[in-house]
Amino acid sequence: MARVVMYSTVVCPYCQMAERLLKAKGVEAIEKILIDREPGKREEMMTRTGRRTVPQIYIDETHVGGFDDLSALDRQGALVPLLVA
Repeated sequence: MARVVMYSTVVCPYCQMAERLLKAKGVEAIEKILIDREPGKREEMMTRTGRRTVPQIYIDETHVGGFDDLSALDRQGALVPLLVA
């Protein structure tokens, strides 16, 4: 199973939905970087992704994007192959 990293905040509903979708697809561990609890991580996320909103999800080295991007990948049937690659 691929390594999943998610930039998140404690209260973000889209982050929670992304986590539920990933767990439903068999992901056991999600490395969460809480940008509201760790000063400097928001800037790191914005530099790394070019985006300001959470969640920002990486599967291995592939930047998937946010929840809408993740669910679109799932609808296209491309999420599971990315997770098991």
